[in-house]
Amino acid sequence: MTVDDVLTEIRGKIRSSISASVDISEVEFEGALLVIYTKTPDKFANNKDLVKNMAKTLQKRIVVRPDPSVLTDIEIAEKKIRQIIPKEAEITNIYFQPDVGEVTIEALKPGAAIGREGQLLNEIRKKINWAPSIVRAPPIQSKTVQEIRGYLRSMSDERKDILRKIGRKIHRGASTGEKYIRMIALGGFREVGRSCTMLHTQDSKVLIDCGIDVSAENNGSPYIHLPEVLPLEKIDAVVITHAHLDHCGLVPILYKYGYDGPIYCTPPTRDLMTLLQMDYIKVAAADAKKVPYSSENIRNVIKHCIVMGYGDTTDITPDIRLTFHNAGHILGSSICHFHIGDGLYNIAFTGDIKFERTWLFNPAINHFPRAEALVIESTYGGHDDFQPSRKEATDRLKDIIRTSMKKKGKVLVPVFAVGRSQEVMIVMESLVKMKEIPEIPVYLDGMIWEATAIHTAYPEYLNNKLRTQIFQQGDNPLLSEIFKRVDSGEMREKILADKDPCVVLATSGMMNGGPVMEYFKNWSGEDKNTLVFVGYQAEGTIGRRIQRGAKEVPMNVGGNIVSLPVEMNVETCDGFSGHSDRRQLVGFINNMSPRPERVIFGHGEESKCVDLSSTIHKRLNMNTAAPFNLEALRFV
Repeated sequence: MTVDDVLTEIRGKIRSSISASVDISEVEFEGALLVIYTKTPDKFANNKDLVKNMAKTLQKRIVVRPDPSVLTDIEIAEKKIRQIIPKEAEITNIYFQPDVGEVTIEALKPGAAIGREGQLLNEIRKKINWAPSIVRAPPIQSKTVQEIRGYLRSMSDERKDILRKIGRKIHRGASTGEKYIRMIALGGFREVGRSCTMLHTQDSKVLIDCGIDVSAENNGSPYIHLPEVLPLEKIDAVVITHAHLDHCGLVPILYKYGYDGPIYCTPPTRDLMTLLQMDYIKVAAADAKKVPYSSENIRNVIKHCIVMGYGDTTDITPDIRLTFHNAGHILGSSICHFHIGDGLYNIAFTGDIKFERTWLFNPAINHFPRAEALVIESTYGGHDDFQPSRKEATDRLKDIIRTSMKKKGKVLVPVFAVGRSQEVMIVMESLVKMKEIPEIPVYLDGMIWEATAIHTAYPEYLNNKLRTQIFQQGDNPLLSEIFKRVDSGEMREKILADKDPCVVLATSGMMNGGPVMEYFKNWSGEDKNTLVFVGYQAEGTIGRRIQRGAKEVPMNVGGNIVSLPVEMNVETCDGFSGHSDRRQLVGFINNMSPRPERVIFGHGEESKCVDLSSTIHKRLNMNTAAPFNLEALRFV
């Protein structure tokens, strides 16, 4: 049966299940959704069970949209929306999309705009026939969020066509005959960087992540040129666990070479991924390196993104269903749970996880309806990889800053723009508020400010304590006045010339470029200053060399490579990592429900992957593996 035959059958069932007074103008697949366009949206609004019963009968996720012919004039509709939504919601903008009959309302307080149990949204729907949705307006204006939302609105017609094309691929029907499920390790196995895995069934090809190893001189890309992967047009879907470049840095290149399917991720992952990819090609061009893709390729990624929240489930191919769960690593990071076939097999891919509550996030989820196999990271899986508690890390950072302040020195903290920056900011704000350290300026240089603005747009992804502090107490620590944005080269020069103590958080986190190097060049020669590492330093990076005790490092100064002496104090403050340590990884697996039959280890140096795999096999009596890149494993 073709997709057109399926739709014809569905239309017939819909017609026979509703009264003649309900006017249906169009029924079509858009992504995994079955979308019904109607000229009588009030009939659906007044009968909540109508859609529910249809979905149950058809076994489809259904969305009802108004036919464009019945929509209230935009100017009148906006006036009515502003009359219905109370002023305390603080509407910042209203956008209309006539092609799908949707109106997006940006508000600083979305809860006040939605109303109790969606009461205000229902009232808007009845009064103007437009389908309303509420999005949070960031309290710090985010250029990235603003541009992505604007771009998607401008591409609404094309995006509708994209979703319909995806919908037809998803609903093409599963084949009969022999069933098989296999995964192919394309990158990030027995190494850290260029994470990429293919999940392959008789009906589907799905890529999980497509990252780049930014620290590698060679072999920085995953093996996406394999016969199993090519041609890229045959890939059904790409699923992104989170926004770090070692997991998403090469996604745009897929569109450059022929892929035109969907990208599944959470809303924060889409926004942060765009920010980091744009910065990556900008830095590559500035360093006269080969730029692997263009900004147009990145816009193609945005256009094809289908975003999902935690706990949401969707069909992504004829035989694979995807659910996202919190991974606790960075904003929007996800454990990807794949339900394959009609109950045939279930696999959870963790991406990077943190199995404890951090200053920003709740711990990673490890309870699933079913999970026969687990693919898990091993970054800190070695037998000596134990991290201090968050309290110990806070006390350590406090002592480092106090010592530096007594010497009238500067504190330089190399950080990733996403994740570690915001964790350190939360701790700094708390230490100042509790008067544990002096109230000194904390400068944010690089993309940290923009990444923080994106965090403020999605507070629902933060941990319970922080959400309570933000929503009920009106206190967002990321908005503290101690944080100063470095928004120009002139401001950076002033900071460098200033003799007073300060703290600078600057990218990049591994010191392989970025504004952190400007501060390091100027401050490395004085022992009153302190360099503090709070994140993972990969092999081959300048950060790793300094952390291991290098007394001088090669540096580009004025176009010449010189050896720069490292006289400043160098400290490592463990406990800020977004990765689980060995104890947490073992705990995640041991307490996982249900217990998987098979555990596959990746995303770690070879010794750590092998060590953790062996430990879990011996201690928990489980079937484990630590595959090499290019290795294929069969599950069914």
